[in-house]
Amino acid sequence: MGRLIINTGMTVNGAFEAPAPEPHGGWLVTDPDSMQAGLEMWLAADAMVLGRRTYEGLSKAWPALADAPGFEAYAARMNGMPKYVASRTLNAPLEWNATLLEGDLADAVKALKAEHHGNLIVPCAGELTRDLIARGLVDEFWFTVSPYLWAAGPRIFDDVGPLRLELTAATTFPSGVVRLCYRPASAGTPAA
Repeated sequence: MGRLIINTGMTVNGAFEAPAPEPHGGWLVTDPDSMQAGLEMWLAADAMVLGRRTYEGLSKAWPALADAPGFEAYAARMNGMPKYVASRTLNAPLEWNATLLEGDLADAVKALKAEHHGNLIVPCAGELTRDLIARGLVDEFWFTVSPYLWAAGPRIFDDVGPLRLELTAATTFPSGVVRLCYRPASAGTPAA
C-alpha cells in the first residue's frame, strides 16, 4: 500500500508561498546535501498528487528547467514521473504525464494508495492538502525548513488543526536547512 506524504518547504515561521532561491531575493536556502536529499526523495517516489493550481504552476516551470545547470536530474524526474491531479475545473486529458482524479477525492486517493506501493508525494500546502488532512488521508508530513523568518505571504496550515504529530526523523544540513518528518500520532500518544 502506498503512503501519501505532504512535502513542503517553508521558513522557520511557516511562510511557504513563492519559495524563490535565496540569491534571487527569496527565502529558499539550498545546499548540495539538502538538494541531493530532495532529489533522492523524488527518485524514490511512485507519483505526485497535485491540486489544480500547483499542477498548472509546476507544469509550466519544470519543462523549462530541463537544461538548467544543476537542475537536470530534478527536471528529468519531475517531468517524467506520473502525476495525479485533483480538480473541479480541469478536463481530461491532461498534459505533463498527468491523470485527472475523478469522483470523490477520498475514494480516488484510497484507490491510488492501493494501486501504488511507494510514496505518493503532495508538494505544497494549498486547498488539496487541507482537504487530504481533513479526510484523514495523510500518512506523513515532510517539512524542509529554511533558516529564515519571512514577513510576507500566508503561513502553512493556518486554518488546519489541531492535529498531533509524531516526529519520525530529523536531518540538519550544513546550511542550516532542517528536514523534519512527522506522521499523525496515534490516538493514545500523550501530549508533550
